[in-house]
Amino acid sequence: MAAASSLSSLLVSSMALTSPIFQSHCLNNTTCKRGTTMAVSLQTANKPVIHQEKPTNKRRCVVVTGIGLVTALGEDPDVFYNNVLQGISGITEIEKFDTSQLPSKIGAELKSFSPEGFVSSKLAMRADNFMLYLITAGKKALADGGISDEVNGQLDKTRCGIIVGSAMGGLRIFYEWFENMLILSRRPNPFSVPMAGNNMGCAALAIELGWMGPNYIINAGCATSNHCILSAAGHIIDGITDMMLCGGSDAGVHPIGLAGFASCKALSKRDCDPTKASCPWDTNRDGIVLGDGAGVLLLEELEHAKRRGARIYAEFLGGSSSADAYHLTRPHPDGIVRCIEKALAKAGVAREDVNYINAHAPSTQVGDLIEFAALVRCFGNNMELKINSTKSMTGHLAGATGAVDAIATIKDMNLLVGSKKERLNIKVALSNSFTLGGQNSSILFAPLQSE
Repeated sequence: MAAASSLSSLLVSSMALTSPIFQSHCLNNTTCKRGTTMAVSLQTANKPVIHQEKPTNKRRCVVVTGIGLVTALGEDPDVFYNNVLQGISGITEIEKFDTSQLPSKIGAELKSFSPEGFVSSKLAMRADNFMLYLITAGKKALADGGISDEVNGQLDKTRCGIIVGSAMGGLRIFYEWFENMLILSRRPNPFSVPMAGNNMGCAALAIELGWMGPNYIINAGCATSNHCILSAAGHIIDGITDMMLCGGSDAGVHPIGLAGFASCKALSKRDCDPTKASCPWDTNRDGIVLGDGAGVLLLEELEHAKRRGARIYAEFLGGSSSADAYHLTRPHPDGIVRCIEKALAKAGVAREDVNYINAHAPSTQVGDLIEFAALVRCFGNNMELKINSTKSMTGHLAGATGAVDAIATIKDMNLLVGSKKERLNIKVALSNSFTLGGQNSSILFAPLQSE
């Protein structure tokens, strides 16, 4: 049975790029095909011409068949998306710990999160929050993708893998361990090291599912999720796996997280007006607002998805990563341009086919402008192009931000940004994630074309 595509339309901001196009060379759209049959002419002295056929190399196509998330805007994709449609902000005053001595008192905090039904009570008591978010979002992505316990039992689990990263890992566990070490009479929790490691969420989820394919994490700061998605898709394309859970999870709304980002002057100081504190591109923007959460995508090889009658949200076209090699905190526009253009070339997408961008845009004075300048250079005169940043509502979820942005990008309803609603038939959507140190990532999605 043919699988239907869901990435069809978004309601987006009316911001279009109108500056001159920065010229570069991109490949024509050749989704899922890297080679075609061609004749090669070989001729040597006194010998006839020989025609040799080059075998067709058909690229394995990667599609998104499940999504799961845990955010301050909702823990169900439909609830999350409806809140995004209404422009609701998940940023509030922090309630789960005392902020009186901290430089920031706001965040996109999870007020009512419970791992019950997704994580065993024993693990829930021992694990750090980022692990609980990861396992919960991962299992929700499986359920959304139709992978029940029965279906999971029928899968070739050696061809199923997990790459869900974390930028900050177990902040709470490390903090409690440090506090215990200061009291000589108190023994540290024996689970402190295993439960704080960034890799343990993936490991714990694989143990529960029995998935024996590639299982590791990538920590690329705020670009973690995109790097994990790229690597997961690569395993499918290379024929190593048929199915991958990928994305990111972080629990940065913690005294250590707040103090650390505040010390490098990255946090917004708008404590008196939380819902307007994260405001990408606004002239009064003054920094990021941290958020907690996780986003996980179920990627699958197209024919594998079709055989089991899976719903398909979108096709993953490809992407790219790059380094600015420039500065610890300040991004460089050339690095972002290189990353985007490399992503377009690798995915075989012409720049004019991109008509929606979920920008990184963290609401910083420098970062927002540099990214926008890079987009102007890459897409200049494309009057159909619409861009937005969901961080105005979700906050900055650190290692999870790229996956949550990707889910917002491919969700099969409509996206509301700003005061103007527009219906847009998506051709190709670009999602950017960048981070301190100049590590860049860009990924591309599109509706799956009927065969």
